[in-house]
Amino acid sequence: MTDTPRSEKVIILGSGPAGLTAALYTARAGLNPLVIAGPQLGGQVSWTHEIENYPGFPGGSGQELVDVMKGQAEKFGARIDHDVALEVDLRNGSPFMVRTGNSVYSAESLIVTVGASPRKLEVPGEEEFIGRGVSYCATCDGFFFRGKHVVVVGGGDSAVKEAQFLTRFATQVDVIHRRDTLRAEPENQKRALANPKINWIWNTVVEEVQGERKVNNVRLRDVKTGEKRDFAAEGVFVFVGHNPNNDLFAGQLDMDAEGYVITDKQYRTNIDGVFAAGEIQDPQWKQVATSVGQGCAAALSAEQWLEKHEAKAVKAAPAPQTA
Repeated sequence: MTDTPRSEKVIILGSGPAGLTAALYTARAGLNPLVIAGPQLGGQVSWTHEIENYPGFPGGSGQELVDVMKGQAEKFGARIDHDVALEVDLRNGSPFMVRTGNSVYSAESLIVTVGASPRKLEVPGEEEFIGRGVSYCATCDGFFFRGKHVVVVGGGDSAVKEAQFLTRFATQVDVIHRRDTLRAEPENQKRALANPKINWIWNTVVEEVQGERKVNNVRLRDVKTGEKRDFAAEGVFVFVGHNPNNDLFAGQLDMDAEGYVITDKQYRTNIDGVFAAGEIQDPQWKQVATSVGQGCAAALSAEQWLEKHEAKAVKAAPAPQTA
């Protein structure tokens, strides 16, 4: 890795819908953006087996949508670096330092779209059995549970949709939800509730994941009665929300109590020249469509900021000396 920074006008951290949209808009503005893709090109949406609610994309996998977005951004000159950002230094203002596994960059402006990661249950046995029965991605791992009995933990859209997907492989899917009603969209609820391979365990939480070499049981607790019981299961799929991927920005970008980066209506952060879009700053909506809109707005704001920033630099430059 070279220690000499490579100068960039715009760096976009993250390659989900917000990041790829920001790449498209900044590329069309002639800014030649660099996208540092992160550990998974496309982010969470690339794991989604079917997307039906994004306008103009009536059905297909998340990976198919990511491929289209990536190709469109690259068509106008965006560059994708399949690397991971390890360190950013925003303390001295623009230009900002970004260090990846292979390079060091100096960026005039930065658009942060690093998204969020699946939230864990934080119960005994969960960490121990990751990859041995515990999963956070049905699309990634569902095939390995063909002919098995699995449980899904959660009650939102992700839990309900992934439970339906798992019925393609598992003999039985039990959805464990801490409430007695679902939070998923009505259409998703309707389909899942009508699926004969899905059973529902209401007002219940998982207190422990158990097994020997692999998961074979979960301990459940009824949140109303306090009663505990063991429940046989060969797989545990967890969909209980997400935590923002904010580690790189701790002590530099302002965040709310839940760790989401704070932005204004123009997606500006507290540091001049740094913008944020998508789930890193969106604790509420978390949809492909909203992330795309936020990525667009952040890119337009960055473009305007660069114009003003460069105009100030030209104005501040010393006049040429005459003989």
